[in-house]
Amino acid sequence: MTSIDEYWNKFIKETGRSEEDRCAGDLNFEAKGFVGDELITLVLTDHKTAFFTSWATYTIDQEPLPVSGELYVVLDRSNTPRCIIEIQSVEIVPFNEVTWEMARLEGEDENLGQWKERKQEYLEDEGAILGFKFTPDIKLVFQTFKVIYK
Repeated sequence: MTSIDEYWNKFIKETGRSEEDRCAGDLNFEAKGFVGDELITLVLTDHKTAFFTSWATYTIDQEPLPVSGELYVVLDRSNTPRCIIEIQSVEIVPFNEVTWEMARLEGEDENLGQWKERKQEYLEDEGAILGFKFTPDIKLVFQTFKVIYK
């Protein structure tokens, strides 16, 4: 049994949730410019309650989009489970239509301009690896979440 399985089973037992509840997967919040587990700390302190991913990633990998209610185990940089989050909402939004109200929920930037600059750089790097090009209207998957166990 993996440490993720052990953590999930502990979560089920301690919260009284049904053993039928399923983990949708695991997530690791890493970003350029952050060292150690700074992003995990933002998640654990409710300063990070959302994240964006490229829609292209899902289509290229032929993965279904997440849905509200899914549960994920969040791992730190050493792949140790740190918490479980529940997806609250999922929305497809073009990059150039992201508002500061949305971007600030990621908890990483001080203003929309800084967010756009960092996110564009990330998307350009990801696109170079996966085979898509950044455009101002590139589709993003915007997910909000809440920590339900730590």
